[in-house]
Parts: sequence; C-alpha cells; structure tokens
Amino acid sequence: MPITEQQLLQILPNAGRQAGVFVPVLNTAMNRYGIVGTARAAAFIAQVGHESGQLRYVREIWGPTAQQAGYEGRADLGNTVKGDGSKYRGRGLIQITGRANYAACGEALGLDLINQPELLEHPQYAAMSAAWFWSANGLNTLADAGDLTKITRRINGGLTGQADRQALYNKGLKVLA
Repeated sequence: MPITEQQLLQILPNAGRQAGVFVPVLNTAMNRYGIVGTARAAAFIAQVGHESGQLRYVREIWGPTAQQAGYEGRADLGNTVKGDGSKYRGRGLIQITGRANYAACGEALGLDLINQPELLEHPQYAAMSAAWFWSANGLNTLADAGDLTKITRRINGGLTGQADRQALYNKGLKVLA
C-alpha cells in the first residue's frame, strides 16, 4: 500500500512541504525495490528520515569536517582522484558516498553519476538511490527481522543517530500499521 503525504508527515513532521514532493517518488522507489509492508517501510522511512534531516537535505553539508576530510583518498570508497572526497560527498536520501558507490548506483539506475553526481539531489533520484542502496545491501531482510541496529551499521558505518532512527521507526510502525 502506498504511503500517503499525511502518513509521511506523521512520521517526519519536520519534512513540511518536502513531504508532498517526496511521497510519489518514494512510493515509486520503494515499490521498485520491494520495500513494502509495515516493517520494511517503517525501517526505510526511519533511515532516510534520519539521513536526510527529515527530507530537508539531499546533499551532505560540507565543512569539511575532520570526518569529511577523511573521505579524500579513501580507497574503500573508491576515492582515488584528488577532489573525490568533496565531489562524491553524501547525496540522495540515504547519502550515497564515494566514487565507487556513485559508479555502482549510476550503473543500477542508468545514470552517469561519475560526471553528474548532483543528479542524486533531484527528488526522484534521491529516493531511487536510497531504495537501490537499501536493496543492494540486503536491508529488506534485516527490516523483516526488525534489526534496526544492523541496518544502521550498514548505512552509517556506526550507530550515529541511533536514538533518532529508533524513534522514527517506532513512529513509522504505529502510523503504517
């Protein structure tokens, strides 16, 4: 069942007008990647809600912070060319990060994200890239098991913002039930 704008705003009240922009593209992306049913949808919305500041940010705010400066030259992210750290900063609703992830996402979605990384800032690609990442990392299975901690580790690399993610998830389970 598609998520309504009202439901999205109940889960992500700070989304404001962005809820209306993102509802159709989220529904399309979630449907395409099998993110259907209460458990999966609640976990997905909680994670993209946290990662995007409740749909307000589709591009990582750049300092660069010490952590962001660390993206430069990180082979595990495929950042092998000078400037890759900033060029391939987190984008989309789940913050796709690094040249290698942009290349894989672009291939899956039929987009040239290496030369046009800013495409992930467009609502339809911001949502589709998040759903692609979710699927590519086996997160439906973890959502079915209710394992929000493992989901967060796969998305974030750690447990940053876990309390917020958990609160959004709990709200999502109630709203979408």
